[in-house]
Amino acid sequence: MELNKQELHNLAMNVVGKDLESQGYEFLGVNSKFKKDPQFVALKDKKLHFVVVRAVAYPDDPIDYDKQLMEKMKNHADKFNAITFFAGVGLANKVDYDKPVNKEEDYIINYQGLIKIEI
Repeated sequence: MELNKQELHNLAMNVVGKDLESQGYEFLGVNSKFKKDPQFVALKDKKLHFVVVRAVAYPDDPIDYDKQLMEKMKNHADKFNAITFFAGVGLANKVDYDKPVNKEEDYIINYQGLIKIEI
């Protein structure tokens, strides 16, 4: 059974959430609704951070982001003196990259970390 967009988004959220935790971020807000931005509002070193998360299906590149969306998010974050990040999580079916990610087969994650948005 193929994972829907919300389920893929939840997988991506888990990957990014664990990464943020391992780096010492403190979560102030988490929004796991698909395309409800930002997904994470977090504190680190007394500085506010906004993180936009996207699940990206193979063969799309998870480090390519919607520049208009991220510019809008950066402008919003600037009002709060916050740092803006994009976190793209590539997901692919491990058995066959051309097949969708599903509940019966393993998947591969391509996550290269947070991308700071400086527009």
